[in-house]
Amino acid sequence: MSYVGETLSNLLHQTAFFNLTVGNYVMIAVACFFLFLAIKKGYEPLLLLPIAFGMLLVNIYPDIIASPEETSNGVGGLLHYFYILDEYSILPSLIFMGVGAMTDFGPLIANPISFWLGAAAQIGIFTAYLLAILFGFSDQAAAAVSIIGGADGPTSIFLAGKLGQSALMGPIAVAAYSYMSLVPIIQPPIMKLLTTKEERSIKMAQLRPVSKLEKILFPIVVTIIVCLILPTTAPLVGMLMLGNLFKESGVVNQLTETASNALMYIVVILLGTSVGASTSAEAFINWATIKIVVLGLVAFVFGTAAGVLFGKILCHITHGKINPLIGSAGVSAVPMAARVSQKVGAEEDPTNFLLMHAMGPNVAGVIGTAVAAGVFMAIFGV
Repeated sequence: MSYVGETLSNLLHQTAFFNLTVGNYVMIAVACFFLFLAIKKGYEPLLLLPIAFGMLLVNIYPDIIASPEETSNGVGGLLHYFYILDEYSILPSLIFMGVGAMTDFGPLIANPISFWLGAAAQIGIFTAYLLAILFGFSDQAAAAVSIIGGADGPTSIFLAGKLGQSALMGPIAVAAYSYMSLVPIIQPPIMKLLTTKEERSIKMAQLRPVSKLEKILFPIVVTIIVCLILPTTAPLVGMLMLGNLFKESGVVNQLTETASNALMYIVVILLGTSVGASTSAEAFINWATIKIVVLGLVAFVFGTAAGVLFGKILCHITHGKINPLIGSAGVSAVPMAARVSQKVGAEEDPTNFLLMHAMGPNVAGVIGTAVAAGVFMAIFGV
């Protein structure tokens, strides 16, 4: 009987109930809330769901992301090996290739002024950078945190890894993807506050047709120009444009299909679960995380406002030919930010179709955020 009792006692103490802290239970509750947002509300479910489940796993079984040095048998946890691919910037770069294979740069090519709107929205990143330094972050940590303002999760993970901010990668990634998923909630009040009813009702002229040759040349030219000026952007901009060249060339349909579907979804699973697993209670529940969440929101708000305000300037310069609402799409959350521009415009006039016009600043924002990351890497000599 003593053997049976000892065995049952050992089994009982091997359960997670005896090892979890209050912080772990808090994080489990947060994970369940994120699962609710992903499944019930449909907020960026492709990324939020695996991130939330990774968060759930690591707070029940921390060893799932343990490094080989932290285990008795010298074998790391499953998600540790996924996480290494984040730290080495492999998964974010592959996601960019998939995004490129799914993206139509036609609206940006047809209306090059969209580049300026995408660039204006990056002001939020540099505003948050200065504030992060005031909040006590080091220069490199401040840069890693501020890139959240681009509402681009892969770029946030990429820059955090490049700048050696792995300890902050979990909170940064969760904040970035959370704000991406909350675009329909955060942006509309800012857009309405900064524009008049007349401005929101502006109808823009139909975009000109873009030739196949232009679409083929665009990724090649952008790669050459951007990477010559900022070589550090090559992993992101290069992969984005390679994926787009697959799509627009029309000669490698198999590669386009793989990059935009099977490979993309595999990478999303690996990246999402590993990022979620970096949010253990010990790493996530602290003042630094609170500061990151606040600064991320500030960066996102400033980026949205800067895009809209610059849209107002262009509206004035062009004598009412540009609807300022499309400037908010420059924050890079593709294609959700463009859909929000369409939705807010349609609320004033149901016959107003801004989606394709907003896609120009939206994809310009993707490039702009990658360039901002490149600027930081160049500054710090990475």
